[in-house]
Amino acid sequence: MAGIVVGAAAAGAGPAAATGPAARSAAGAVGRPAVRALAGCDVLQPGASAVAQQAVRAACSQLGVWYSWGGGHGPVPGATYGHYDGQDPASKNDGQRLGFDCSGLVRYAYYRATGRDILNGTADNQFHTGRAVARFSPGQGTGPLLPGDLLFWGRGWVHHVAIYLGAGQMVEAFQSGTHVRMTPVRLGGDYAGAVRVDGSGGGGGQPGQVKYWVNTFADAVGYREPNTGDAQGVLNKGNNYVYCKVWGAQVGNGGQFNHWWLRTDLDRTYPGKNGRGAYVSAYYLSRWGNDEARDVNGGPIPNC
Repeated sequence: MAGIVVGAAAAGAGPAAATGPAARSAAGAVGRPAVRALAGCDVLQPGASAVAQQAVRAACSQLGVWYSWGGGHGPVPGATYGHYDGQDPASKNDGQRLGFDCSGLVRYAYYRATGRDILNGTADNQFHTGRAVARFSPGQGTGPLLPGDLLFWGRGWVHHVAIYLGAGQMVEAFQSGTHVRMTPVRLGGDYAGAVRVDGSGGGGGQPGQVKYWVNTFADAVGYREPNTGDAQGVLNKGNNYVYCKVWGAQVGNGGQFNHWWLRTDLDRTYPGKNGRGAYVSAYYLSRWGNDEARDVNGGPIPNC
């Protein structure tokens, strides 16, 4: 759920799965994604959950779409225009490229599979997700992996993520100047291991409950109740959804304060705690004033 900062691509290019029209179009029109998907991208071995299989197919449906730094991190999961990352000259055109970065693609795939925005944030956030039901070390290779498992790269800070297809293949948004692609898994370099995600269960509200989008200026601790008595985890700063608001304990700093608390689902859950349906203080909203709690467009957030 967290904001628009993203995981960068892994260092060093891996071998591409094909050299057809989608691959060749990387040098084409800046704002126009390729439309032909590469053949063979699908669930390539049995054993994955239905949710994981849907996530794989959602990611594969985006083959040929531009990699765009910051892409896929809008209020609703899906391709967006990116921006220059400040370092890589190849990303200078990403503001005109509609697409995904690595974590934006993963976010979109699991949103399509579950109907919920369960993997917002950077590749590092996704690596540390509280929804992990299994983790695999680099030394285990691909042997225990199933389609839909998330593969990560980085030492200390995880900077890249891809989705495993099975049979030693993966789908990824790799780096600026390329398109979403299917490619063999890279186990060398700074490969950090894999995570299996739990896509089951509901969010903090009832099925079909409306989400209201807000922006938070800093990471915020979430609590079991609208007070600071039982910390459950952390909501990452940036664009986030909330379900409703409730009056509670005051949180503030200097002349800034807020009694409203927002019910939401946290990005990072503390061990033994529940990050779904937790409460975060409206003090962390980037806009509005004391004891105000409105969405990004100034609209009302209903009472819980």
